[in-house]
This record gives sequence, structure tokens and C-alpha cells, in this order.
Amino acid sequence: MSKKFLGLFVIVTIIFSIVLVGCTQSKSDQSNEKGGETEESKKDELVLSVEGEPDTGFDPTTGWGRYGSPLFQSTLLKRDNDLNIVNDIATSYEVSEDGKVWTVILRDNVKFSDGEPLTVEDVKFTFETALNNGSVVDLNVLEKVEAIDNSTVKFTLKEAQSTFINSLVVTGIVPKHAYGKDYAENPIGSGPYQLAQWDKGQQLIVKANPEYYDKKPYFQKITFLFLSEDATFAAAQAGQVDVAAIPASLSKQQVNGMRLEAVKTVDNRGIVFPYVKSGNVTEAGLPIGNDVTADSAIRHAINIAVDREALIDGVLEGYGSKAYTSVDGLPWWNPETVFEDADVEGARKLLEDAGWKDTDSDGILEKESLKAEFSLYYPADDAIRQSLAIAVADMIKPLGINIKIEGESWDTIEQKMYSNAVLLGWGSHDPHEMYNVYSSKYAGVEYYNTGFYKNDKVDEYFAKALATTNTNEAMEFWKKAQWDGTTGLSAKGDAPWAWLVNIDHLYLVKDGLDIGKQGIQPHGHGWPVTNNIEEWKWAE
Repeated sequence: MSKKFLGLFVIVTIIFSIVLVGCTQSKSDQSNEKGGETEESKKDELVLSVEGEPDTGFDPTTGWGRYGSPLFQSTLLKRDNDLNIVNDIATSYEVSEDGKVWTVILRDNVKFSDGEPLTVEDVKFTFETALNNGSVVDLNVLEKVEAIDNSTVKFTLKEAQSTFINSLVVTGIVPKHAYGKDYAENPIGSGPYQLAQWDKGQQLIVKANPEYYDKKPYFQKITFLFLSEDATFAAAQAGQVDVAAIPASLSKQQVNGMRLEAVKTVDNRGIVFPYVKSGNVTEAGLPIGNDVTADSAIRHAINIAVDREALIDGVLEGYGSKAYTSVDGLPWWNPETVFEDADVEGARKLLEDAGWKDTDSDGILEKESLKAEFSLYYPADDAIRQSLAIAVADMIKPLGINIKIEGESWDTIEQKMYSNAVLLGWGSHDPHEMYNVYSSKYAGVEYYNTGFYKNDKVDEYFAKALATTNTNEAMEFWKKAQWDGTTGLSAKGDAPWAWLVNIDHLYLVKDGLDIGKQGIQPHGHGWPVTNNIEEWKWAE
């Protein structure tokens, strides 16, 4: 037996043991004469391996569910498969004329999985807890939340913020009576499923919540396996999983009994440039700015010279789309930001017109005493970002721009990211993320506006988008911030980023399993494929 085959055999044996534990029978009448499961009992159970285990557990007040379905909890509002905002626990909501007061009416038939009713006090408790936790859940705009009567909750904001609606979409409601320090490990909610068993580092078993108020899920039991990419693929080959998330590098290999589904995303990758010149430092003493990337011609030349289609074909095996902004394809995206790329000659002319010349014939352009070279950092353990960084550097080299590739830990990148280019990824169903990434108010705040980008007109559009209570008006302001015909945050305007690709999320799905219509998925945290889990069923 070869070492490779032996390794695969061990992986499959371990997987089979885990799945066997997660799929033990609960009813004696589900056994056939040989003691095995009947075909009928198998039909309402699924085994999934769809990305990793959440580090902080399943508490919505600390971030669970913000990039995918909360699963165990339900929310006041939700997005449908076309990203429209629709009611969930709420039956309606209204916003005051000044945009500061949001009044939400709750439905009266919602219960938690322990049988206790979900009340306005639970909603109030959830948002107050999220506000006080100081986690990734950003509710700083919230001044207070009040339970007005048995069905009415009133949120009062410090200032108008149209994107507050997304907090109502993604914040799963937790029970005041059953919330404690161990809630993240033992969640109780009103979502379609409830936690049955969590073996950390191995698997999570959930079962259908009999108290769920909406469309009852077809599948009564789902086991999530926490496996590496290679082990996930091995499990798929062995027939031990029904849905498997795989990287593009494995997409060309056929798996018997399974089909490949490629889901479009706004899970993007791009290069953020230091936008200002060097000379300043952060409060922590970290250097800010880069004299090369502060030159508009350098940023624009890279944007138009990169062959994004080649990146998709070469790095993503064809499974991706060109990226022009951080919000491509979403309702608030401005399609006028699209431009012709792979234009090396146009990039050369742009650089030449800006005064960049190779005066010493070393292959690198200069402008006075400044050489056209800079470092591009990426997380060393990310193979896709490494490949993108190398490919972009190779594409740009003929222009006379020398990009030095640096694979480092996130700790090191955090020290370097305000004065060097970094290959980052974003992508959310909340337009507020665009504000965080580009607003001058977020310059130097963690991983947001690391380049210290500032455009007063863009900031003005952001302010108007946040202040309006009219959804259509807000959309127009978000779009104008990207490009208004004269200026904007996109490559048509200031080009503080060179967005590269949106990565398709790839899933091997068992033949006959219908996973419904998958909307554009966000950045790869959580389990966005389960957003419509109630719709999943075996095809008739």
C-alpha cells in the first residue's frame, strides 16, 4: 500500500467514524432487518463540510451569523435569495422622518427552542448585550432600545444611519432567560435548527427546531464536519458527505455521485495601496504612507494593466469574476466603475506622461530620485493570495514597476499595512462596509482604511447615504461615491485599491440534492450556503 493511499485511507476511516457517531439512529422503526438504516431514514439527514468551525461559538451578540445564516437564531428582518430585505420575526417597521427612531412590530407566534416565547424584552436584551460586548458587532450608533408594549420595540439612534437596517437583518435574537457565559457553546434560539451536539474540532450536530414558526425544514438532522480542504475532498470521494466546500485547485477532479455548484460572490481580493506620502505615524508609532503608491499614475497603471481574466483562469481555475469595487453585483454597486483592463500599453503611456522613466536602464522606472518599487504583503498561509500576488507582480514587471512579494503573519502585516500595499479581502451584504473601507473617518482603524484614503466628495456622498431614510436615495449616493462621472473611490476615480477578483464559492453537492437558489454570497466567514437551509430538499 503506497503512503499516499495509506494517508487517504486513514482520513476516510476517521471521517467515517465521525459520521457514524453523528448518524446513529433515534428510532427503532428506522432499522431494517439487517440492522442498517432504511433509505427513508437517510433522506432527512445530511452531512456537510462547508468551511471551518467558528472560533468564538454561536453567540450573535459577539458576531455569529454576520456572514451567513445564524441557523440557531432568527432575526427581526432577513434578506431573501435576491438580497431584498423582508420580514422575519418582525411583521413591519417604520423609520421617523429624521431617521433616528426605528419602530419594529413583532409577530406573536415565535418561540425559542426550549418552548419559551420570544418577547420584546428578548429583543431589547439582545441589542443591549451586543452593544455592551464591544465585539465585532458595531452598534455604536445605537443610543437606546425600548420595549414599548408586548409587540413593539423602539430603537433610538444617536444620529441617522440608513445602514442600521442591516443590524436588524444579521443580529440573531437570544433569550434573556437562558443567556449566560456559556451561551456561545450552548445556544438557544428561535431559528430553524437547534444544537444537539458539539465535539469541538470535529463536528457539530444540529436537529430541526420543532418550535420554528416559519417554513419547516425538510432535513431533521444535519452534521457539520470540521475538516481541512484535503480531508473534505477525501470525504466527498468516499461518499461520506452530502455537501463539500472545495478550493478551485480541486474543482477539475470528478467525484462520482456529486456535481459541482459554483456560487457567485462578492468575496473579493484586491490590493490596498498607501494613498498618502510617507512621513507620519499612527498613535502607536507605526509608519504611514508610501511615496511610490501615493502617486496616482502608479495606482491607475496597475489597475488597467492587470489581466483579471488571466488571474481567474490561472489562479481560480476559471471560477471567479473580475472585481472593480468591493461591492460588485450588489444592489448598491455602480456598474459604471467597470473599465477595460489588461491594457499594458495604456498603462505605459500613463506612467510616461506622469514623468516615470527608466533613466538607468535597470528595468525599473524612476521619477526624479524615486524608484517605482514597493512591497506587497499577503498572509503566508493563504495559497490563493500568494498566487494572486505573484501573478500580479509578474504582470506589472514589464511596466517597469517592481513589486516585492512578502508573505508574512497577520501580526507582521498589522505592523506594515499603513505604509505598504497589502492583498486583502472583503465582501458583505451591508453597504456600511464600503463606508468603513473608504471613509476618512476610518483611516488607520484596524484593517479598514489602511491606506488613509481621503476624498471630501466621497465622504459627502457617504454622509448623505447614511442620513437619508429613502432606500432609493441611499442607493444613488452609494453609487456616486464609487463614481459620479468626475470623481469617486473606484479605479475610474482615485484608485486607492486595485481590486482583482471575486472568488466563486465551490461546493460538491450530492446528486439529487436541491440546495435552492443561492444568492450572491459574502466574504468567506460563517456558512453562507445555509442561508436558505429551509429550502433544501431531495429533488422529486
